[in-house]
Amino acid sequence: METAAKIRRWILVEGRSARSVARETGISRVTIKKYLTQEEPPAYNLSQPRENYKLKGFEEILRQWFDGDLSRVKRERRTAQCMYEQLTEMGYTGSYSPVVRFIQKLKQDKTPTQAYVPLEFEAGDAMQFDWSHEWVELDGIHQKVMVAHFRLCYSRQLFLLLILEKAKRCF
Repeated sequence: METAAKIRRWILVEGRSARSVARETGISRVTIKKYLTQEEPPAYNLSQPRENYKLKGFEEILRQWFDGDLSRVKRERRTAQCMYEQLTEMGYTGSYSPVVRFIQKLKQDKTPTQAYVPLEFEAGDAMQFDWSHEWVELDGIHQKVMVAHFRLCYSRQLFLLLILEKAKRCF
C-alpha cells in the first residue's frame, strides 16, 4: 500500500511526528503506529473464499454448456453474454459478473500448462540445410560464391561449403 510506505518515510526518514502526519493525512495515530510496527504493507486477506450464492444452482448447467461449446466451431460458440441471457430465462436473478468469472475460471482450467514441446535430437539424427549466394574476393578477383549451410541439430555445430561458380571448385 502506497500510503503506508509514505507514512513510514515521513516518520522514520524525515523525522516528522506521528501527530503531524495524522493531522495531514486524516489517518488515526493508532493506525499510523500499526504501519510503523509492520514490516510489510497491510493487505486485505479473505478468511473464506467468496461464494456466488445466486449462481450456485446454475454452475452445473454452465459447465455443461461450456464443455458442449468446446466441440463446436469457434464462431458458433456462445459468449458469456449469451449464456447469461439464457440463465436469466431459466430463473437466474444474479448479475452478469459472477457468470463471467465462472466462465473465465473454466477457461483457465482447460488451457494447457505447457505451451511448447521441447525438441530433442540424437547425435547424427538431423540437420538443417540452406543455400546462399555471396560475393567474395579471392586472389584479388571479385567472385560470386554459392554457400551451402549445414547446422547439426544435436550439437548446433555449423558447417559451410563454398562453391565457386566459374571454377566449380569446393573449399
